[in-house]
Amino acid sequence: MFASPVETDIAPSGTLLGLLQRGRGDGALHALAAPRAEAVAALEHCVLHDPRPDWRLEHRSLYYARLYVDLRAELDGIEHHLFAPADRAASDVTAEPRFGGEVPPAAEAVAEERTGLALSVLGHLVSYGDRHALALLRRYAADGANWRWALDELAVRDDDAGLRALGPAILARFPRTEPGDAALARAVRDAYEPRPWRLWSEDPARPAQADRIDRAREDGDFGRWRRQLRSPGPRPGWGVPAVLAWVQEGHDATPRVWREAPAARCLAATASAEDRPLLLETAATGTPPVRAAALRHLAERQDPAVLPLLEAAADDPDPDLASAAAGSLARMRGTDALTAARRWAAREDRVGAAAATLLAHRGGSADAGAVHDALRRAVQLGGPDSDVLPPLVDGVGRLGVRAAAPALRHVYRETASSALRGRAALALETADPSFPTGLAVECLWDCEEDTREVAARAATSGDARVADRLRRLAADPAERDGVQTAVRGRLAGA
Repeated sequence: MFASPVETDIAPSGTLLGLLQRGRGDGALHALAAPRAEAVAALEHCVLHDPRPDWRLEHRSLYYARLYVDLRAELDGIEHHLFAPADRAASDVTAEPRFGGEVPPAAEAVAEERTGLALSVLGHLVSYGDRHALALLRRYAADGANWRWALDELAVRDDDAGLRALGPAILARFPRTEPGDAALARAVRDAYEPRPWRLWSEDPARPAQADRIDRAREDGDFGRWRRQLRSPGPRPGWGVPAVLAWVQEGHDATPRVWREAPAARCLAATASAEDRPLLLETAATGTPPVRAAALRHLAERQDPAVLPLLEAAADDPDPDLASAAAGSLARMRGTDALTAARRWAAREDRVGAAAATLLAHRGGSADAGAVHDALRRAVQLGGPDSDVLPPLVDGVGRLGVRAAAPALRHVYRETASSALRGRAALALETADPSFPTGLAVECLWDCEEDTREVAARAATSGDARVADRLRRLAADPAERDGVQTAVRGRLAGA
């Protein structure tokens, strides 16, 4: 019925490893029932080889940390991974940010990908009172390449004495040279958790350390002020031609900067009715970057004349322009846009996908069939991780399309994205009458906070596992506030 999953490093969903890589609740339940050695090996593989498609959007660390506690797993594998020779090659705090911007050096980004999940797991284990995890985090903060991440984990969990003891080791990373002082200023300025730097600057036992951090703060503030003065961005008094020229300059720069969204915001502040002919002409005949900016501005103004221009641009050979045009179309609203979307929703191209997305966001009950058809088509053609699925999953849930339940269950079980699985669970809550007694129970063990919250509301109280799990979540100090609120509401009602 549906396409097979795209070839990835993720194991099949029917295996213990595949379930744990996806962060599914069923993975935790199977791990607890499996032979301990097999479960620990699969868990360790996940932590040392981050399976998430996008670590910024998806969560696994608390899920894996709970399994480390439940399985009484040792941390030797994580220790060997963190302090392997490969970690040393990624440590150069004095390297300049790429292209003079704020992006971390390539080596540091590699270190984050390699060790970030393991460090986050250790952080949660510290919250559960694991002294070995605390010792590993302290040691890695002092010696490891991804020390900033380790320090952030310690900043919210370690005591003042433990953090103060790290000060000399951290500052020793920054040589007393001009590049070293500049790197220290960046580190102080960009610190996600400022608590350690504050403790080090207030440490009475190390006055030289305090002086150096204070100077770094001043240098960081002065550097920020200079960057603001030299900002190449739009300035007061700019008109539409100047904004469009700025867009083209970004596209021609090295590295290329795609300024569609900020340009649309600038045009909203500078464009007037007299500029509409220029913007329409630009949207039809300009270069790809300026076309994209003009199209987005006109779409956000709900200009009906932009619809055929968006249709044409979404079929353009330039992939950036085509993607931007489809995104602008999908964000439109109003009668004209909905009418066009209903004509285009059945198309099996980028325009059809954008039209179906628009209907998923803005359509009414009469559009339920079109959104459902688009969902089925997306799964059949692109598999359970298709880029166009998230809004369609939301749409069938919003519209309560019960016929979509089989497709939603397929996406739920097969997708490698825990974020998409959570959206499927929320849609199933309204589209699938069997959800409370079926997948909702599993969702109580899911890796995503929002998915556990859905389950806390929906899971049937007739399953003995549900009441026990709700009580454990209510008492868990690491559980998120939204989940605990839903859990306590259920327990109070019971």
